[in-house]
Amino acid sequence: MSKEKPCLDGTIYERNYVYNFHFHLIWVTKYRHPVFTTPALTDDMQNILERIAMLNEVTIEQIEIMPDHIHLLISFKPKYAPTNIVKAFKGGSARMFFEKHPEIKAQEFWGGHLWSHSYYMSTLGNMCRETVQNYIANQKRHDSQ
Repeated sequence: MSKEKPCLDGTIYERNYVYNFHFHLIWVTKYRHPVFTTPALTDDMQNILERIAMLNEVTIEQIEIMPDHIHLLISFKPKYAPTNIVKAFKGGSARMFFEKHPEIKAQEFWGGHLWSHSYYMSTLGNMCRETVQNYIANQKRHDSQ
């Protein structure tokens, strides 16, 4: 277990680095087919995503499972590449979900794919882009004072 210490603003302090990453990740089912149409199916997917997060040192800050897509607000250590986190969530969740619900794979998904190949991911922070740009642009002015 890591010795991370979260701050009130979401900043995590670890031994060798400090970070404050928050990502909004969205992906959809293949053909936008509604899959998570019952509380049991939704709960199964949520449990799967929480397990994948734990195994990959990802913090799920918020989750919403819609019938045909997933929204996650996540944070993870800077040593992990965002694309690898996406692969872990999408690949792992499809495999685990189909293991638990083979009838869904057989009946509803041509080619056996749960998810579309695409996804959307954006970064969030406690400062807007303009604030950071101004901060960087003014560094030399502040250093010379």
